[in-house]
Amino acid sequence: MGKVIALANQKGGVGKTTSAINLAASLAVLEYKVLIIDADPQANATSGIGFDVRNVKTSIYECIVDDIDPRKIVLNSEIDGLDLIPSHIDLVGAEIEMLNLPNREKVMKVVIEKLRDDYDFILIDCSPSLGLITVNSLTAADSIIIPVQCEYFALEGLGKLLNTIKIIQTRLNPELEIEGFLLTMYDSRLNLSNQVLEEVRTHFGDMVFDATISRNIKLSEAPSYGKPVVLYDANSRGSENYMDLAREILQKNDLTKIKNSEKVIE
Repeated sequence: MGKVIALANQKGGVGKTTSAINLAASLAVLEYKVLIIDADPQANATSGIGFDVRNVKTSIYECIVDDIDPRKIVLNSEIDGLDLIPSHIDLVGAEIEMLNLPNREKVMKVVIEKLRDDYDFILIDCSPSLGLITVNSLTAADSIIIPVQCEYFALEGLGKLLNTIKIIQTRLNPELEIEGFLLTMYDSRLNLSNQVLEEVRTHFGDMVFDATISRNIKLSEAPSYGKPVVLYDANSRGSENYMDLAREILQKNDLTKIKNSEKVIE
């Protein structure tokens, strides 16, 4: 049964979609079966791994609103083991259409349970808001990764997000955990970056990933080519950072141990 991880922060421009794409690609390169669910109407995760949003006929919107089987709309990416359920601008209207649904906060959970056994990891790229779709994503998730950019106002709004997580844990999903805070757009040459890094680690301690995502030109360029950075330039700093993050997540989830079945020499 796969682990469902939501990447969320209601603050835009923190590297959330970049992290979803590149973490998923890194896990796939490490031979895990991974699905990205693009739950953002902007559909940047969809275009970021090589699909033209204009050609998307069926998306997560239809799964939520029309109860379409999600297994029928899964798209296979250029990387073996990395699949996508795309998004579409129609998702903007989904929250209004969901208002009268019974258990409206758990619609995404029903969708994901149909897919959970097919993947090792399911990553949900949430929209930069705390609306009903994001609440659905957090209700469906086992854990959440919170990207925090190493810039001024980095901690602004985190209190609201943490409060939302606490409400969801209390009312909708008591199993939800914080997988970790991910520091993005880090530049070791800047005092500000180092100050933010120090402040976040002081506030949140072991909940902060050791891996940090540095500012990197190749990482910024890769989405315009519709590729994760590991395909665009596997030797770049950005690619190395996300591989480090993938390995750290595997270690945290005890997935780096050799299985007993693999220890047998015949």
